[in-house]
Amino acid sequence: MIPSWFAAALEHPRREGTVDVGGCPIHYLDWGDVHAPGLVFVHGGAAHAHWWSFLAPLFTYRWRVVAFDLSGHGDSGRRPAYSLALWAQEAASVVRRAAFPAPPVVAGHSLGGLVAIQTAHHHCPELAGVVLVDAPVYRPDPAGSGPRRSRAFHSPGTYPTLDEALEHFRLVPEQPMVPPFVFDHVARTSLHRSPEGWTWKFDPAAFRQSRPDMSEQLAAVRCRLALIYGERSEVLTPDTTAYMSELTGGRMPIIPIVEAHHHLVLDQPLAFVAALRTLLTSWEEAAPHPAG
Repeated sequence: MIPSWFAAALEHPRREGTVDVGGCPIHYLDWGDVHAPGLVFVHGGAAHAHWWSFLAPLFTYRWRVVAFDLSGHGDSGRRPAYSLALWAQEAASVVRRAAFPAPPVVAGHSLGGLVAIQTAHHHCPELAGVVLVDAPVYRPDPAGSGPRRSRAFHSPGTYPTLDEALEHFRLVPEQPMVPPFVFDHVARTSLHRSPEGWTWKFDPAAFRQSRPDMSEQLAAVRCRLALIYGERSEVLTPDTTAYMSELTGGRMPIIPIVEAHHHLVLDQPLAFVAALRTLLTSWEEAAPHPAG
């Protein structure tokens, strides 16, 4: 059974558009009063803006919400090559296109959190804060094995029917507890029809780069920071959260979501919304935070 809050969120009015960033169209979704404070969501690797479309309306009582597709993802264009720097330019361009009345908060899940860090590192005065959502910055490997490289999305399948494609949808990393109606929504919005059949809305080339060490960038961020993570996440280990706290001098609130895994926006969506709404309200009610 689909709960009423979920159905109402998907039916909530929204705007849609694109912004050109270096010759690549970047697609975005936009909810709420254009005069309200801004909140920008950045999805994770191989995901897309619709991972937020059942959550964004739950913030519009107080905020205007924008979610966009990184290049190589969703309904945005593709590039010859990708980098966190390019994706950060896209985030900054979406913020500028939105023309919020004041600097917005950017919240990024997984890879999107690293994009948010990079955006804050280069465009801090344009942001009121950054919320990392189960987005890890790893302690350097003493064995010197180098940055981690994603291999999960190198060879996306193509299927003759939509139903067969849906049967092959998987989360990476896989996890239990995602409600079926949420799982079905993100699966369906992850697919498009190509001349060869149904396939996924991401460019495999986006995952052929090494992911850089973001330690210096995180330590250098001067706008507000917070980390929301799944208590059962395989990605945010206690050592990783401790390292991220060290990098930020203990000034970054670290908020666990009970019983949540890495994809906490899917398996514990209402707990995530409650945590983020509380955090945003506390930031708004606090004294202004200096950006340097």
